[in-house]
Parts: sequence; C-alpha cells; structure tokens
Amino acid sequence: MPSSTSAARLPAHASVLRKGRVSEAGRAYLLTTVTEGRRPLFADFHVGRLLAAELRNEHAARRVVSLAWVIMPDHLHWLLTLEQGALGQLMQRVKSRSAIAINARLGCTQRLWQKGFHDHAVRGEEDLASIARYVVANPLRAGLVSHIGDYPLWDADWL
Repeated sequence: MPSSTSAARLPAHASVLRKGRVSEAGRAYLLTTVTEGRRPLFADFHVGRLLAAELRNEHAARRVVSLAWVIMPDHLHWLLTLEQGALGQLMQRVKSRSAIAINARLGCTQRLWQKGFHDHAVRGEEDLASIARYVVANPLRAGLVSHIGDYPLWDADWL
C-alpha cells in the first residue's frame, strides 16, 4: 500500500486509472503510457529502439505475448496477452528498464515517464487483428507518415 507521501505525488487521475484493474493471465490488454511532459523522446529512432528492446525482453521472458505495438514520439501503445504477473509490475519494469537505458544513452538522469498507464482489457467479442491495425495506424492518423511501412517503431503479429 503506498504511503500518503507517495500517494500525494500521483496525478489526480492516477487512482481512477487503477480502479477496477485486474491482471488475468491469458487475457489480452491494450496498454498506453505517456512520457513525462509529453516530451517527444522517441522521435529519436535510437531512443525508440531502446524501448522496443524492453518490450521484446518481456516477450522473450514469456511474461507477455506481444501482439502489436507502436512507439509514438511521446507515448506507447502495446497490445499484448499477459502470461504471468500483474500489469502494474509489467509496466513498472518496462518503464524502469527503458528509463535506465535511455538515460544512459542520453547521458542524463531525467524522469522519462508519467506515472500510471491506461489499460483496456480486450473482451472476447473484440477482434484482436482490428485492434492491432488500429495500434499500428497511429503514425498515419498523426500525420507522421503516409505509409505505415515508412514508420520504423512498430511491430504486429498479423501485419
């Protein structure tokens, strides 16, 4: 349980993000997290690849099955099936390890991520391939590229 001191540092909406959160092994989730101050850190391809490596590490460790992800300049969308552990622990690990790697590359010790993350538990009737297409089409909708193949920081099982 967080202390009153740590709870005071959380954004006002952080408790809402956690309310009703359940981590179920075998369930698909769409996770979204944002950089601190929405800084476009991942506009630098090499910095983005450091985050991508952490997503792949979670897949290789069999804690998740990554179905699709896109790293936008200031946020991440990640569609996955949770294999073990809790969503909060997963995101804490990815954010912490990516921050360490990115700060080492940039030669600084800045806070990289906003606290919290958004999760959507995918319901049985939702089509995972459609959600994956929505995820990887983010750079198109944002006007960053005119063809998804031109954007370097995404991956998907089906596409």
